[in-house]
Order: sequence, then structure tokens, then C-alpha cells
Amino acid sequence: MKTYTLGLEELDVLVEDVLKSTPSSIVILRGDLASGKTTLVKKIVKKLGIMDEVTSPTFSLQQCYGDKVFHYDIYNHGLEHFISLGMLEELDKDGLHFMEWGDDELYKILKDAGMEVLWIDIEKNFK
Repeated sequence: MKTYTLGLEELDVLVEDVLKSTPSSIVILRGDLASGKTTLVKKIVKKLGIMDEVTSPTFSLQQCYGDKVFHYDIYNHGLEHFISLGMLEELDKDGLHFMEWGDDELYKILKDAGMEVLWIDIEKNFK
């Protein structure tokens, strides 16, 4: 497990490591509201040269950027709703899948299905 203590201006260090270790996989992002989950996805999308506007998929459940970056938010509806809509099948698509508000249950489901999963906990760092 790696731990980073980074300010917003230093986020590229984490972006580089994520892209090196996960060219095509699922990234679970956990953190409080406004902790920077969507900001991290924005930085990664920009680093990949994709010019799409990155927004939180809180109400839409899924956003797609280019044809290889997928961004999900299961906060409002929960994991059961996500599964009932057949969204787990989306994770079979080649690309990076960022899942905000994932939990231990989601992690277990994905690992049991043989999927590669990276877990990132984001904490606000107040100085």
C-alpha cells in the first residue's frame, strides 16, 4: 500500500502512478464529499489528452470520456441499484473505470469476478 500526502498542485504524482499501474482496470475512489474524487478523474482524463469536460456522475450514475474512460457514482442510489441496472457489465469494457463511493462489498464482488481493482482513499488535508 502506498500513501501520498499531496496538495492539489502535486496531484500529477498520483496521476502518473495510477496510469502506470492501471492501464485498463477499475479504480474505486473513496472519500468525503468534496475530497477530490472527481478532481482526480479530471486530472487523469486531461493527462490522457481527452478534452471532454469531466463532471461528477452523481445524478447520471455514469459519465464516459473519450472511448476508454468511464466514471461512475453509486452514492445516491447505492450498490444494489447499480447492480440491478446491469451496470457491472459496463466494467467489462476495455478502459479505465473510476467508481466513486465504492465500498468493501463492491470490492469483494469485483475481486471475486476476477477483475483488477485499485483502491484509492482520499482524505482532505488541512494545514
